[in-house]
Amino acid sequence: MTSLEIRNTFLDFFRSKQHQIVRGAPIVVKDDPTLMFINAGMNQFKDVFLGNTPAKSPRVADTQKCLRVSGKHNDLEEVGHDTYHHTMFEMLGNWSFGDYFKKEAIDWAWELLTDVFKINKDNLYVTVLVVTKRMG
Repeated sequence: MTSLEIRNTFLDFFRSKQHQIVRGAPIVVKDDPTLMFINAGMNQFKDVFLGNTPAKSPRVADTQKCLRVSGKHNDLEEVGHDTYHHTMFEMLGNWSFGDYFKKEAIDWAWELLTDVFKINKDNLYVTVLVVTKRMG
C-alpha cells in the first residue's frame, strides 16, 4: 500500500466508527509559546485536554505531520542509528473526548490492523501496561 492508501484507509475506517475527520494542524505552532513545532498528534487538541476549550465533536480522527528536534522528544541523537527514530513523520490518530475509552480503542485498533489492513494476527505482539495508584 502507498502512504496515501494507508492514510485514506485509516480515515475511512474511523469515519465508519462515527469519527469526525479533522485536518491536521500546521507544523509551525503560532499560538502556543510552549512549542516551536508540532511534535505529537495530540498537540492540536491540547486545549481540549486541559479543559480550556470544548471539543467540537466527541470523536475525531486526523493525520498530523510532526517534527521533533528538541526537548523531551529529542530524536536527533538517534536518527540514523536505527530504523525507527525520525525527526519528521506523520501520526494517524483517533481521539475520544469522553465518548469511549480503552476497550473500544483497543478493539478498533485490532480490527483495523487484522481485518482491514489484513496483518496476520500471528505476526503481531500485544503488550499491556497496567498502571495502579497506591492509596495512602
